[in-house]
Amino acid sequence: MHSSLAAAAAGFGTGLSLIVAIGAQNAFVLRQGVRRDAVLAVVGICALSDAVLIALGVGGVGALVVTWPGALTAVGWIGGAFLIGYGVLAARRVLRPGGEALRTEGEAAGSRRRAVLTCLALTWLNPHVYLDTVFLLGSIAADRGPLRWTFGLGAALASLCWFAALGFGARLLGRFLARPSAWRVLDGLVAATMITLGVTLIAGS
Repeated sequence: MHSSLAAAAAGFGTGLSLIVAIGAQNAFVLRQGVRRDAVLAVVGICALSDAVLIALGVGGVGALVVTWPGALTAVGWIGGAFLIGYGVLAARRVLRPGGEALRTEGEAAGSRRRAVLTCLALTWLNPHVYLDTVFLLGSIAADRGPLRWTFGLGAALASLCWFAALGFGARLLGRFLARPSAWRVLDGLVAATMITLGVTLIAGS
């Protein structure tokens, strides 16, 4: 029993250490959380996607993917181009602010599909996600032997807790971001993050 708890705790800590760093997913979830736009859907997609990828890594799929290096290269180019495009749009909002404020329920419903598709792209077209979950977490879990799935469960739980805290906790910044200038700062950070990651992905592909 104690060994199972230790494995789950180790998985939780390892998973949390990998996803807390600022990245494309986190920047997007933060922005959606502040806007209160499709937060539940975005958090659910991120957490469920991580759970699936972690399960693939624990199951040993990472070793198979290594035999297809061209696939990761293609994902790197596509994902990099997408991130740069998203970053350019965020930079455009900085240069041409529209006085963005919290949206009404009807407006939020109208943008939910776009938010879901963007979240899916940011998650599944980012090779770093595969490296962290399928390869790194998968290899660490393999050292746990029969407790590798318990370790993976802990890592998946860490992902759920983090994205839920980031998405739903971001609304606490609502009063601060009621000012257009604050939105320009946030969009500036999002633009810098997305463009930097996009260029890095393409350069490393």
